[in-house]
Amino acid sequence: MDADAADLLAALGARGWSLGTAESLTGGLLAATVVEVPGASATFAGSVVAYDPAVKISLLQVDPALIGRVGTVDQQVATQMAKGACRALGVDVALATTGVAGPGPSEGHPAGTVWLACAWPGGLRTRRLALTGGRAAVRAGAVAAALDLARDVVLTVDGGTPER
Repeated sequence: MDADAADLLAALGARGWSLGTAESLTGGLLAATVVEVPGASATFAGSVVAYDPAVKISLLQVDPALIGRVGTVDQQVATQMAKGACRALGVDVALATTGVAGPGPSEGHPAGTVWLACAWPGGLRTRRLALTGGRAAVRAGAVAAALDLARDVVLTVDGGTPER
C-alpha cells in the first residue's frame, strides 16, 4: 500500500470530498495506486484513462483547438483534463496527468516532461515535472508527484463550491 495515497484518502475523507483521476501518460497507474489502499471506495469514484487525444476531447471536454495548437503535453490541457474529470466523474477533487513517458521525445518534448493538474472546490493547481529514468520510472514519478500535489491541496486550501 502506498502511504501517500493513504494519506491523501484520509485527508479527503476528513473533508468529505471525493476523488477522481484523468490519466494520460500514467495509463491508470495513478488510479491503481489509489485503489491499493483498503477502504479507497469510500472516497475514490473512478478514473478516465484518456491516452488518445480523441478521448481527452470527447470524455473530458478538452478543447480540440487547444490540442491542435499546443499538443497534449501542456499546462492548459492538464487543467482542462482535471476540470473535465470533476464534471464527468461527479467528484470534488480530480487529478490529471499528461506528458511523455518515453522512451523518446513526443510532440517536441523530451521524455520525462509531465504536467499535473489538481482541481478542487474553488480552485486549481498545476505542476510541471522534468523526470529522469526509463518509462516505468517516469510513470511512477508522475504518480508520486500527483499524490503529493493533491495531498498538499487538500491539506492547505479552503473549501468551496465544487466546479461540476
